[in-house]
Amino acid sequence: MLMIAALHTLRSGAALAQDVPGIEICTVEKTMERRTSCLQSNINFLQAALSRHITGSGQKIDAANRQIQQLERTVAELRKTVAELQAAGKKQPQSPLKEDKKTPAKEDTK
Repeated sequence: MLMIAALHTLRSGAALAQDVPGIEICTVEKTMERRTSCLQSNINFLQAALSRHITGSGQKIDAANRQIQQLERTVAELRKTVAELQAAGKKQPQSPLKEDKKTPAKEDTK
């Protein structure tokens, strides 16, 4: 019970002391210095958020480009394999299928 009370006290104290950055409404400030400070705080917050988004977007674009390059290499390998298989198929003579008994039987009777 004592530990629960201690944790609750620490948690509520930390929440009161924490300054959560974000956009503030600066029009409520009366003095020009406080209004200027509030606006500068908003600018700093927006610049930090923008730089985080730019960095994250750049990383996502780089990852997508790497994936595209890998997929292009895979497609090239598959095209090469298909071309090799087609070339091998043309070199070997086509024999009639033994499963289709009607076709060879008709050829034999003629």
